[in-house]
Amino acid sequence: MAEPAAGTAAATLVRVADLPVLADIGINPDEIGRRQPLILTVELALRAPVVRDLADTVDYRQIVKAAEALATVHIPLIEMFAQRLGERCVQWPGVASATIRIDKPFAISPGLAGVQVTVTA
Repeated sequence: MAEPAAGTAAATLVRVADLPVLADIGINPDEIGRRQPLILTVELALRAPVVRDLADTVDYRQIVKAAEALATVHIPLIEMFAQRLGERCVQWPGVASATIRIDKPFAISPGLAGVQVTVTA
């Protein structure tokens, strides 16, 4: 694990922002069995304070694949979706915590409904 230069401190966050996914999500009868758009932002706090090579970080594509895989399974609430995605992310080597923000564009009108969940390893 790389260390910051003497006399400095560092923290590294890896982020995928505004990722659109079509998810099997909802509790209302008209939502079940129909995919709905979600907008995800995933922020991972790494254990390595400084990233010197790929082994110290997370590939962005890994985050996208995890979100897309989870979107294929029916999950009633966006809070649960965020929690499950965060739990997956903190299992990856080097990830200390995951903050998942989910917006559900058509949940209310006017406006935007959403949640944010932080999971710590």
